[in-house]
Amino acid sequence: MISISPTTRVRRSPYFDATVAAGVTSMMTYNRMLMPSGYGDPEAEYRRLTTGVSMWDVACERQIQLRGRDARHLAQILATRDVSKCVDGQGRYVALCNHRGVIINDPVLMKIDDDCYWLSIADSDVGLWASAVAAERGLAVEISEPDVSPLAVQGPKAEDVVASLLGDWVRGLRYFGFADADLQGVPLKVARSGWSKQGGFELYLLDGTRGVELWNLVAEAGAPWDIGPGCPNLSERIENGLLSWGGDTDADTNPYEVRLGRFVDLDVPDDVIGITALRRIAAHGPTRHQLGIVIDGDEPRPAHARWYTVRRGGEPVGHMTNGTWSYKLQRNIGFGLLSVACSVGDRIHIDMDDARTAGIVTDIPFERN
Repeated sequence: MISISPTTRVRRSPYFDATVAAGVTSMMTYNRMLMPSGYGDPEAEYRRLTTGVSMWDVACERQIQLRGRDARHLAQILATRDVSKCVDGQGRYVALCNHRGVIINDPVLMKIDDDCYWLSIADSDVGLWASAVAAERGLAVEISEPDVSPLAVQGPKAEDVVASLLGDWVRGLRYFGFADADLQGVPLKVARSGWSKQGGFELYLLDGTRGVELWNLVAEAGAPWDIGPGCPNLSERIENGLLSWGGDTDADTNPYEVRLGRFVDLDVPDDVIGITALRRIAAHGPTRHQLGIVIDGDEPRPAHARWYTVRRGGEPVGHMTNGTWSYKLQRNIGFGLLSVACSVGDRIHIDMDDARTAGIVTDIPFERN
């Protein structure tokens, strides 16, 4: 057995002790924080998410706060989507790009008020990027990582659980909408969001000393609906076409290659980082696109630990960026970042660890197939 050496480089979440008590069996690092990645029964966790309700420690989904009179200006410089349309209490999925138009993060931008925005980030140092940009542009904005730790409640029964906790008003929240709440003295922002397609909420805990308390309150309220612990689910997210920044993207991936072109507003100001490159890419078209892959055979294969080369007619045409067993389709599936010469229906081979394996290119999401 391999043990993880204690280090202050990797932080424990406010829910850490609660997840241990709940039987967590594996963890990964994300934004320099431990995140549960399994509780010992992947299929049961999938079924709980897709047919019932699941609760996740996603405190690693950190918030980068932009505060000050230039907060909106900085948010727009960073985001390739029109920030002027954001209203208080509403989030928007955005792409942050570098000067080449390469995606460096895909957060939810949350407008707290006119002088404060949060970037609810994927796994990268967006705070360093934002701080450098703000300093170089001479903007009056303070960049920080506030004491905010999301706890997700996901699944078709999630709304009933959260309504029982906080009241039926939560049923009226729009997607990515959020509002302040108080749960028996525990301060929260409640958002209709979460990294699944099953519906649900994220409870943004505003006091990290009360994580176990919040976890237990949610578990108790969810007991009538048989709530249980889980985590972002690989099978569910691939079946439904959810992108994993850093897992499905590389150092050259632009939004148009991974189905995010609809989130790019080409008429944003010229000082938006990456917009000049993105206008050029949009005009000429990307050289790669993201499609689905279904592998031949009906025996489950291990999840990917690296990208695999994909070949068509023996020639390399891209990579399979992830793969897993689909409990719904009873097949091994994944995403391919492939040459635009590839299309749905193409027969391909994947250079996997053990052998060259055959498959077929499909559309995304797999739910449609």
